[in-house]
Amino acid sequence: MENAKNADIANIYRLDGQVPVMKAIPFGLQHILAMFVANLTPITIIAGAGGLKQAEIAILLQNAMFVAGIATLIQLYPLWKIGSRLPIVMGVSFTFVTVLSTVAANYGYPAVVGAVLVGGIMEGTLGLLAKYWKKIISPIVAASVVTAIGFSLFTVGTRSFGGGYSEDFGSAQNLILGTITLLVCLVWNILAKGYWKQLSVLAGLIVGYIVAIFMGKVDLSVIFSGGIISFPKFLPYAPEFHPGAIVSVAIIFLVSAAETIGDTTAMVSGGLERDITTEEISGSLACDGYASVFSSLLGCPPVTSFSQNVGLIAMTKVVNRFTIMTGAVCMILAGLLPPVGNFFASLPDSVLGGCTIMMFGTILTSGIEMIAKAGFTQRNITIAALSLSVGIGFTAASEIDIWHIFPQLLQSVFSANVVAVVFVMAIILNLVLPKDMEIKRVQ
Repeated sequence: MENAKNADIANIYRLDGQVPVMKAIPFGLQHILAMFVANLTPITIIAGAGGLKQAEIAILLQNAMFVAGIATLIQLYPLWKIGSRLPIVMGVSFTFVTVLSTVAANYGYPAVVGAVLVGGIMEGTLGLLAKYWKKIISPIVAASVVTAIGFSLFTVGTRSFGGGYSEDFGSAQNLILGTITLLVCLVWNILAKGYWKQLSVLAGLIVGYIVAIFMGKVDLSVIFSGGIISFPKFLPYAPEFHPGAIVSVAIIFLVSAAETIGDTTAMVSGGLERDITTEEISGSLACDGYASVFSSLLGCPPVTSFSQNVGLIAMTKVVNRFTIMTGAVCMILAGLLPPVGNFFASLPDSVLGGCTIMMFGTILTSGIEMIAKAGFTQRNITIAALSLSVGIGFTAASEIDIWHIFPQLLQSVFSANVVAVVFVMAIILNLVLPKDMEIKRVQ
């Protein structure tokens, strides 16, 4: 009761503190809508590669919503040392799509479940031991990774803006819809006053959704197609363990860990305006790993921090855990109530692209700010410049053949993953370059 009396909308800019529930929900909902479609798409691709039927995929999609909500709650309100106490929104990771699609096609979908189970335990344990290896992630390494995440998301935003992976990608309808949504976000940002200004993404999503309905881009008939209530299915597939699958997936878990470090560092830097602590890195990685274990038991791919939401926090500065928690509860309800999940899932890609294309840019600028904060010493400039030029250049779609002489496993890990290449390059340079590289001026 005391908390309710102290509830204040101004607390949305503070990590802790109560916010009036009805005012918190729109901000929490904004976070969920920003990542909802991206949370479901990886499962559709991986399950399709494994030959699963549409009815089986529908069960996994429902489970994924439930898992994302639970994982976000643990990140916000930790269980023991699992969780960071930071406003990190969790969801099914795109990072694993290529390798898990290969595993599903070669070994079957149960092998996906087994590999994710083992890889999740590995990453979670690595997270708990973060204090022993955290020193190799220096500020300039973290800054380079965050900048790379920003670059990597530009194509994601563009793909969504054009209509996603649909046959009419880049059509006039999709581009008009994306543009209308983007303009609503910008106009709202300019004209709205006070805390209402931070709801620009939600405003864009709502207006874009309504316009999409009139354009015939939304199929409302599917909303009640899954019944009214349905509980998640536990162990829909018994895990199978294949060494080849486990090794390849475990490597991607390390890449995902690098992305999580980058996401949480960017969120703390951009949203809380301070440096991240070892405990927060440890908790976020532990949640990443062990929540992925839980995800595997429900038949789903790994979950990880969502860069979309890091961008949203960098843009709005809304960091309140209670507020984000209302969004997590909405996600859990979406997993239990098929009409809610189907409604969210019907959000057209172009609408999402219109909202996120600017958000992703804020992650890049956060990375640049972090590089500046680390300092433009000769050593830092060398690490950032070389890791970013190799990472971005070697993973560009037009130059991807530069990897053709490497083993298939290395190609699947690095050839299209700018974050992975930047992370490895920055770590190596940070370890091998001399501590003092400053140019000595002759007097």
